[in-house]
Amino acid sequence: MILVMIAVLRIEALSQGETEPDVIKDNRYYVVVGVFAIHDNATNFVKQVTTKNVQAGYALNTERAWYYVYALQTIDREKAVQEAQRLRTETDLYDTWVYHGLMLDSNIVANNDVVQNENIAGKSVSSVESPLRVEQDTTSQKSAPNVVASATGNLPVPQESQSIDEKDGKRFFFRVFRANDEKLIEGDVDAIDTGHSRKIGSYKANTSVLLSPNANTGEISFICDIFGYRRVQNSLDFKDPLAMDGISQDAANNIVVPFEMVRLKKGDIAVMYNVYFFKDAAVMRPESNYEVNSLVEMLKENPKYMIKIHGHTNGGAYGKIVFMGDSKSFFSLSGTKEGFGSAKELSEERAKVIREFLIENGIEKERMQIKAWGGKKPVHDKRSTKAQENVRVEIEILED
Repeated sequence: MILVMIAVLRIEALSQGETEPDVIKDNRYYVVVGVFAIHDNATNFVKQVTTKNVQAGYALNTERAWYYVYALQTIDREKAVQEAQRLRTETDLYDTWVYHGLMLDSNIVANNDVVQNENIAGKSVSSVESPLRVEQDTTSQKSAPNVVASATGNLPVPQESQSIDEKDGKRFFFRVFRANDEKLIEGDVDAIDTGHSRKIGSYKANTSVLLSPNANTGEISFICDIFGYRRVQNSLDFKDPLAMDGISQDAANNIVVPFEMVRLKKGDIAVMYNVYFFKDAAVMRPESNYEVNSLVEMLKENPKYMIKIHGHTNGGAYGKIVFMGDSKSFFSLSGTKEGFGSAKELSEERAKVIREFLIENGIEKERMQIKAWGGKKPVHDKRSTKAQENVRVEIEILED
């Protein structure tokens, strides 16, 4: 599998004019700022991170088939830990952690338009620090100490080496497919240890993955939440997964968990979690491209869909508004115009940009309505560490 993934990434990189990737030795430490199952999402996030004056690249974890966006790679463990802690305290990369193991590096460093966090009435949002995580790749043949973080967020300390192989875990295949035609869908599945109320991890759909939770793990819930489809949840006993109806085992001994994805129905409201805007602007950031195109695909698939686009901001203050202008550069600040207005006006302009993008891609204007809320419907307090999630676009299905 590793050789196949290496070949795929080499072809992919060369087709985009990038330098051919090199395998990095497994004594490297990576300061990880994001993990993605989809290649384009990783490259877009690299561009976003570099706008924060942080040099970034990405590498492929060939065992897990995930793309790790990193701010530093080094053979010096302490240097990696220190840099991770610096990024967590001095930037908005609050979830930075350290990974130690074998990766396939893409050697990509990118630059793009400046991206900043949206301020709340002139004050930036700070984060409550969570423990720094240092993860050891246990799939390597070489024995190495597993490193974990203390609850106080201090420097991690080595613990006893624990080898993890397939006899300690189970291979799963999350078969995610459309209900109407059984076409496989790209996406991720979250695994939740129900008994301990903790997330085990996110895993790529439609590929073999290894789950190795702790020995006390019993019931696990698997959640698949892909934009444009209703959320699906499956639960099973990790110790006896085949006892659950619908769960099977394939010829390669993968435990197959099916996710039959059904399109949104009348009355459903879906949050576009992966649509982001530049600061104070009704202009989408480049990493939004994938999800808005998913919306285009959904509307073209069913011409009966009628939708309402809801725009939300964080707080209700007046301030600068950056408009897209006549250039229709949906994902760039080039050619924009500046004005002044309320938070409600900003939320309306953002909803309109989504509508204009849909029109440009062949969707009739008559199928869409706009609703601007400003900061009237927050999901978190406007001064919360999660306040940025208040800035969002929701799609309501009016007719299907």
